[in-house]
Amino acid sequence: MAYLVLANGDIYEGISIGEPSDAVGELVFTTGMVGYLETLTDPSYAGQIVIQTFPMIGNYGVIPEDFEGKTALKGYIVRELCDAPSNFRSAGTLQSFLEEHHIPGICGIDTRHLTRTIREYGVMNALICQSVPEDLSCLQNYRVQGVVEKVTRHSPAVYPAIGEIRYRVVLIDYGAKMNIIRSLQNRGCEVAVLPATTSAAQVLALNPDGIMLSNGPGDPEENQFAIRQIRQLIGKVPVFGICLGHQLTALAMGGKTIKLHYGHRGANQPVKEIQTGRTFITSQNHGYAVVSESLAGIGLETFRNANDGSCEGMLYPGKQCMTVQFHPEACSGPQDTGFLFDRFLQMMGR
Repeated sequence: MAYLVLANGDIYEGISIGEPSDAVGELVFTTGMVGYLETLTDPSYAGQIVIQTFPMIGNYGVIPEDFEGKTALKGYIVRELCDAPSNFRSAGTLQSFLEEHHIPGICGIDTRHLTRTIREYGVMNALICQSVPEDLSCLQNYRVQGVVEKVTRHSPAVYPAIGEIRYRVVLIDYGAKMNIIRSLQNRGCEVAVLPATTSAAQVLALNPDGIMLSNGPGDPEENQFAIRQIRQLIGKVPVFGICLGHQLTALAMGGKTIKLHYGHRGANQPVKEIQTGRTFITSQNHGYAVVSESLAGIGLETFRNANDGSCEGMLYPGKQCMTVQFHPEACSGPQDTGFLFDRFLQMMGR
């Protein structure tokens, strides 16, 4: 038996999964029908308890080759956990994975009702526990803080290009997903991945052809060091930012960010390219958005969310800098927005 206690006072009773321990975190939901392994290993979920809206999770087991990065989420909630996966690539069960990574979870609750609650009230703190404590002050006191420092790598690493080297790219790791690296490697880029603590001077000393700013967790405004470094990089080398990298770039250019009511998380977010009018289905994982109006006269909005109209991309004319809020490496459809990596290569080739 396990319980999920929400900051608004709601209590759900279910079955304990994963490690039988207590955890408090920011409660969010993701709408992907597949890709639970990518969700569980996405560093951008640091500090959060994740609800999977799709009813059965774990049916194709655990496949280490599909992991994206560090497992950093605080808890995991599903309607039904599959304990008998069927997939020739599977190396174990999801229950074993959760235990190994010390992630507490709960199943057997009404995740549809829970998701509706988050949509109505917005993101809130929650507690997964084995018994409901009398003191619930943790729900009011908890904040997602200092998470980039927790998920970034602590030492540099170099990933070789596949085939002939065309460009050398520095990827600043705020919680980077592995497929960003693979997407660059597949296009002939040697990728030097550096910690989030790397200074602009250290980056430029490597004389890269281009710089990638990765995804990552938390409130972008908290990362003042990163914002200062990005401000020194823009205009000197072609820059491509994804997710948190998109938000940090906007802040570095003098723009603003806001926290969304319940964020965008899942593999089915429609995004419209403003110049062409074409709509793409994208993979996203973020709780903050760039206020495009705050960058008037500085940047041009390139993509917009078709559901709520929030900013999904910016281009900074004359700076060789472009950013997007969604994940072009995540292959939501038939690699729908992978062409953005090709645009980045074109920038480096000028």
